[in-house]
Amino acid sequence: MQNWIFDIRSRYFVLLVALFLGVTAIVYSGVTEGIDKDILLFFAGHVGDPTLDLIMQLITESGDAWWMLGFATLILIIPKTRRVGVTLMILIVISTLLTGYVKCGVDRDRPDYEYQAAPFPVPLSKDTFALFCEGGYDASYPSGHAARSMIFAIVLGYALSERFPRGAYLMFLYPILISSSRIYVLEHYPMDVVGGAIIGVMLAGVLAKRTKLYKIFKRSET
Repeated sequence: MQNWIFDIRSRYFVLLVALFLGVTAIVYSGVTEGIDKDILLFFAGHVGDPTLDLIMQLITESGDAWWMLGFATLILIIPKTRRVGVTLMILIVISTLLTGYVKCGVDRDRPDYEYQAAPFPVPLSKDTFALFCEGGYDASYPSGHAARSMIFAIVLGYALSERFPRGAYLMFLYPILISSSRIYVLEHYPMDVVGGAIIGVMLAGVLAKRTKLYKIFKRSET
């Protein structure tokens, strides 16, 4: 997974920025509105199984910023994984704020469909934070959960890549599950999670390079 960590002046970063701006422009123009709603209605028509509903709700809650910060703090306490914990904490905060400000700019309403599924013990989290911006909380694009879950997959997958070079890619199942769950619980449209995932890749690659995440391998060699 060495190519997942890159410099801000690299072509990877430039391409990701261009891709995100392109996706954002498409969403803002409303071109994907029909497809987004069709897919969302498909998911809405298949809720109602108590076991699956609970699983999806638990998966989507695991992407909440506070839970992720708690996990990063635990990793931070352990000396061998401290650099991983620091990287995760910085990225969680930055991605949550960045997605909040983009939501304010795009101002796409969240899906207005009633979630008729098994009740969940706590309200579903939206956790959008954007200072001096009031409209981000109820906005939909991009998904902060998708961005954070992609960050987790890249950072933790990279940390595991030396010992498990192939198995590390299994970490990408997590953002897939999170993104699917956000659509399942009717909190986001498909393009919302696509935009969030791109932000996650973009931020994780650059910030992990800045925090010198690669040094965790040098420490293990000594």
